[in-house]
Amino acid sequence: MLRRSVPLSLALLTLAVAASAATLPSLFYKAKEQFRLADYAGSLKTLDALEAEAERPGNEAARAQLAPSLAFYRGVCYAALGNHDGAMTNLETYLAYQPNATIDPSLYPKRVIAALEDARKAVREQKTPTAESQPQAPADTGSFAASYRAFRPDRTQQADGADEAWADGPVRYLLTGQQRADYERLSDLPSRSTFVVEFWKAHDPSPETPENEFREEFEKRVAFADSRLAQNETRGSLTDRGMLFVLLGPPTWVGRKPLAVGDDTADPNGMSRHSSFEAGAALKGAGSSQVAAVLASMSGPANTLPESETSWREVWHYRRELLPKAVSYQQVDFEFVTKRGYGRNVLQRDDQALTTLEAAKSADRAVGSADPSKK
Repeated sequence: MLRRSVPLSLALLTLAVAASAATLPSLFYKAKEQFRLADYAGSLKTLDALEAEAERPGNEAARAQLAPSLAFYRGVCYAALGNHDGAMTNLETYLAYQPNATIDPSLYPKRVIAALEDARKAVREQKTPTAESQPQAPADTGSFAASYRAFRPDRTQQADGADEAWADGPVRYLLTGQQRADYERLSDLPSRSTFVVEFWKAHDPSPETPENEFREEFEKRVAFADSRLAQNETRGSLTDRGMLFVLLGPPTWVGRKPLAVGDDTADPNGMSRHSSFEAGAALKGAGSSQVAAVLASMSGPANTLPESETSWREVWHYRRELLPKAVSYQQVDFEFVTKRGYGRNVLQRDDQALTTLEAAKSADRAVGSADPSKK
């Protein structure tokens, strides 16, 4: 029995009452029972059904709670079936949630025990980040890289494009200014469809094969970003973090920490409720007897925002092997700031970040560009 599974089990019992889809707990326990009976293939099919049910609207909380269990049971099923790669991918994802988890050797096949230890070793061999930016994965994704490897986009939900809004979607990152203008001049569906077909054909690194590896990787990244990085009504691939993910793929690691007063380099007052411009404007309209009152209300300790849950800095770290070839940096850190009155996960566009993004766009826009995952 999984020694750290008790909290998850309790959470899943809660889902029976809280989740809109009452089938989630029953599917989960069915998958566990199939695994116990050594019906590993059947358990994998049930896990697929469970994940599909969790993806339904309204099940966002359940989806986050289920993620570690899905990764674990997929991993042990693959391990028991002798699929080492599938086991490693899923167990690495699971260890991102539960890095110290252990399992009872008397309850699991030897292949499963060995696969978990191999996954743990692989995770340990990854480069350890600095203590200041110790990685903390977003609650619903676990390890970005491992989660992305395990991600399977729903191809039936992917449109071929060619509508008027196509150029405004994530493909905007690949289009040159001229290509965008050419597309927007097309007024009929057949012409736009031809444009889209020729556009992707020009980006096919292996035209002699039926697959277009570049397009498949691009659309997988878009689907992953849409499912993990959405913000309010904005689809994930069109957010700042989504743009970076589509262009560069999963980062080496992600770190997050509260944004303290003074951390915001764009604001000399740090995290203040009022900017220096606002304070200056208020002072201009104040009489001499009102200056002290204005300063007291718009500056000082009462003017800071200490709430760490609403203000933070998230760092996406990319090592050399994940960066475009045209970039000379050995590593690049992209920072996203969330702050009341400023925005949510806003990319800090410093010179290094902009140079890297432009290099990635240029590489992707080049005719016959290689698979973006191998830039």
